[in-house]
Amino acid sequence: MLKTICIANQKGGVGKTTTSVNLAAALSELGRRTLVIDMDPQGNASSGIGIKRYESQDNNVYHVLIGEKMISQTIQNTQHDNLKIVCATPDLVGAEIELVDMPNREYRLKEAIASVADDFDYVIIDCPPSLGLLTVNALCSADSFLVPLQCEYYALEGLSQLLNTAGIIKKNLNQNLKIEGIVLTMFDKRNNLSHQVVSEIQSHFGDKVFKSIIPRNVRLSEAPSHGISILQYDIKSIGAKRYLELAEELDQRVKSAQTQPKVDQSPATNPAQPTTSPQL
Repeated sequence: MLKTICIANQKGGVGKTTTSVNLAAALSELGRRTLVIDMDPQGNASSGIGIKRYESQDNNVYHVLIGEKMISQTIQNTQHDNLKIVCATPDLVGAEIELVDMPNREYRLKEAIASVADDFDYVIIDCPPSLGLLTVNALCSADSFLVPLQCEYYALEGLSQLLNTAGIIKKNLNQNLKIEGIVLTMFDKRNNLSHQVVSEIQSHFGDKVFKSIIPRNVRLSEAPSHGISILQYDIKSIGAKRYLELAEELDQRVKSAQTQPKVDQSPATNPAQPTTSPQL
């Protein structure tokens, strides 16, 4: 069964794109057929995986959203055997405006993904650092969302806003949406605040927090400039090891969830109470 996961956090600089690219690459190394969809107009996931902007100028997710092309026409190969990508370019900024008057504007991406559902095991969607129509499309198309959370104080404030928004999406547009988990990123073991953030998140969200914690790692920062994942850049680095562990942990969670009988989920977070909620 296809599993579609959004990598979302409206706060920038928390490791969304790094997580999207390297988690997808790690899943592909496990033999899972994986598709990355870059929904960020900055196109960092596209360039970080080795696709030059001119290679997708007339063949990207913007053309899918506005109905000019089928998603199958925009899928490109990557340097990983089981990993493919639908790229983004700055043109995607225009989609926010053009989608406003389109029918089923929130479900354009969902309909596109459904057409290639048999070709992949995972779809990983890299969302922009905002909560506009692009992110709404991503959340409406997803089975779940995964939150990269930087181990700093301000990241906690952004998490509350994101979960509140996801609760509204769940209530009104995608009743099956749930939180897949929280990935703690940019962890610095020398920093007491990092340990405090980890402790607070783990105590509040329990098993929703992935055990694999992504540390600050120079090799992780260097890999995108070479247009390759951390697995290709330095497979022996601590960053590569942690993302491989994260992929294995995620894959086990998904397998376990798919073999368990479905139960009714509690309703979405009350929009009037923008507090974090493990009910999603």
